Amino acid sequence: MTRLLTFPDSQHQVLSIRAKALVFDDPASRALLAQAERVAASDATVLIIGETGTGKELIARHIHACSGRRGPFLAVNCGAFTEQLVEAELFGHEAGAYTGATSARAGWFEAAADGTLFLDEVGDLPPAVQVKLLRVLQERQVVRIGSRKPIDVRVRLVAATNVRLEQAVAAGHFRADLYYRLSVATLQLSNLAQRPGDILALAEHFIGVYSRRLGLTDVRLAPDARDALLAYAWPGNIRELENVIHYALIICRDGRIAREDLQLHAVARPQALAVAVPAAASVDDDEEVLERVFQRLFDEAPQALHARVETALIRAAYRHCHHNQVHTAALLGITRNVLRTHLKRLDLLPPARPARAVPVALPQIAHEPDRQIERVHAAA
Repeated sequence: MTRLLTFPDSQHQVLSIRAKALVFDDPASRALLAQAERVAASDATVLIIGETGTGKELIARHIHACSGRRGPFLAVNCGAFTEQLVEAELFGHEAGAYTGATSARAGWFEAAADGTLFLDEVGDLPPAVQVKLLRVLQERQVVRIGSRKPIDVRVRLVAATNVRLEQAVAAGHFRADLYYRLSVATLQLSNLAQRPGDILALAEHFIGVYSRRLGLTDVRLAPDARDALLAYAWPGNIRELENVIHYALIICRDGRIAREDLQLHAVARPQALAVAVPAAASVDDDEEVLERVFQRLFDEAPQALHARVETALIRAAYRHCHHNQVHTAALLGITRNVLRTHLKRLDLLPPARPARAVPVALPQIAHEPDRQIERVHAAA
């Protein structure tokens, strides 16, 4: 029997880059599900690693559901806040702590009391907040901005990242002690192409979801469409599969999705391409090519070589990812905050929109968990 995970309000959710369904037909997925359910019974902090769109939040929600905790599940995207706001959002603030803080307000840790707090893209946290998060994990207490009084918090932390944090630690972008605190239990969520047994089951699920929305009945995948779905690399993972199925249902005819109805970009799975790739294109040979390029640069002895290489790498990766900061950071294995620092230095960020001279009412300071969750998801 196919196991399916979805968001409780998935039919009302706006388009986003996150996965909105997970199935567990592939052996790798079933092993992950069993591991997650074993971890759920403990109080251990969990680190979920996986690319964007692989279903990290759904796994986190399932861990909470299996844990028996009475409190809420709250999800926060760490990359959705500015460096100035993220500390106040996580840990709260007292009245007068900074300009605009007219009343005291609880942070996400306090709001998730007796429940689970899910920190998505935890690698994007600035260094100062990493220090404070580490202290919260050690002491199980938070101190609001502008206060000296610690507040006990009873919350289970589940963190997620789409970058390899050990590489970020080696590069000096993430604290090693925080990484070890977060990774007490680590779950590795594979890319969709690496769990082919889930592809058709997910496709059938999305056919059912969008058929109901479009008023369609009894829509089927043609054999050539099934073969195409299984051969595709799915760089956008489950979110891309959902979009492909949605579009195919809009344009298909006679209740049959054919190969030509699938908006794929002619990218086969890596396994399928391996036969066609010449032996000369191995990783070792790529490194040899890079070494020859570097040797030529060494012979020329240019000034500021490291800065020139770093600049060229950032520019090339940013162009390759069509100026998408999330994808560029993932490609380079760095956090988005670190990437933005480089982009700002290279003057590659788009100009900020001028502020509108319109009076803006101050937001309600009283804590409203449900409405805050909606704002965070919309920002994600």
